[in-house]
Amino acid sequence: MSPTSQPAACCPEYARLTRRSLFTGGLAAGAATVLGSAVVTAAPAAAASADAVMVVLSLRGAADGLSLVVPYHDPVIADGSARPRIGIPPGQLLATDGTFGLHPQLSPLLPLWDAGELAAVHATGLPAPNRSHFAAMEEVEDANPGSDRREGWLNRLVGNLPGTSPLQGFAVGNGVVPTSLYGAQPVMSASDVESVGFAGVKDDDGSRLRSLHTLWDRTPGNLGTAMRSAFASAEDFSPVQETVDRERSYPSTDLGRALSEVARIIRGDVGVGVITVDQGDWDMHSGLGTLEWGAMQRNAAELAQALAAFFADLGDQRRKVTLVAFSEFGRRVQENANFGLDHGYGNVMFLAGAGVKGGRYYGTMPPLSADLDADVPVTTDYRSVLSEIVTTRLHASRADVFPGFVPEHVGVMTGL
Repeated sequence: MSPTSQPAACCPEYARLTRRSLFTGGLAAGAATVLGSAVVTAAPAAAASADAVMVVLSLRGAADGLSLVVPYHDPVIADGSARPRIGIPPGQLLATDGTFGLHPQLSPLLPLWDAGELAAVHATGLPAPNRSHFAAMEEVEDANPGSDRREGWLNRLVGNLPGTSPLQGFAVGNGVVPTSLYGAQPVMSASDVESVGFAGVKDDDGSRLRSLHTLWDRTPGNLGTAMRSAFASAEDFSPVQETVDRERSYPSTDLGRALSEVARIIRGDVGVGVITVDQGDWDMHSGLGTLEWGAMQRNAAELAQALAAFFADLGDQRRKVTLVAFSEFGRRVQENANFGLDHGYGNVMFLAGAGVKGGRYYGTMPPLSADLDADVPVTTDYRSVLSEIVTTRLHASRADVFPGFVPEHVGVMTGL
């Protein structure tokens, strides 16, 4: 019998970030939430069609970048000294270039890779190591080291977009907005498209909605303003709910279901510019496995199948969409005794879709060490990669989104 992954037992800090907890909760509420540390000061005008959409996929739990994108010519990887039981034979890797190769379970993404729409940037991460899941997530999502402001980089990005609609920033998940979207700019959160609205409104003759408007339309103060903003946002969102639900074309997984909702939001074309979504269970202290079994096999397959279905589902909106996927930190070079890997540092980032100069690997990977505590180094600050998307696709101010940060050139996006 093969070992199994038990992230909660191995890492108590991560116990709440399970696949179930990441994608439940919103339905019970029966409505989306409009959130911001400051309420909207005026009822928002309907958002115009977005010129570009950025989808941020968080691989929660610290994915192992050395399994997803393998530096197979590195001596400690090639000779098996670092990963004698969980290493991937070079002959099994995909899209090899003499340095890197993709995990075999990522094969559904090869059409994107071959079309030049998928790229990977290796040895990316925070400016300094942080091996605590929650502390690292917050640091990654604030993206403003040294600041004591409770404000995420995506909230700052929303503030740089034209317009004031809460629809411009949207979290698909369990109703808890990630740190990256938290801040002064109002944003929305829902578990699925059908949850956006007010309980009971769809089932009556319109009288309940009229009553709600009567109650709140002239109510003064912040609460009345916030409710009017919520009404306007729900009404502006209605074209999304009229789109075709294509969930059956996705894998029957948490990420598949979530990305089917993301695709509907984008196809509805109601002005959403930034969308967040999560994939959990990457905390593989044990049971990461081999090519025959293990958590890495399952998660990599789920990731690739869901992303392939997502891009196929976008239709004429595909030309607008750029997706970036990354984790809070990486994992150690050396495998542990439980067919797993402990918390590390550097990792890989994936970029896919519009504007990506794909079909190749980016980043500098120095020689690795097979020492027990050896990390993947960070040679590219993750904000340098994000800065290229923010400036080329959403035409936002890098200085506003990443205060005080001077990026290095990565070159993964067109126009740079």
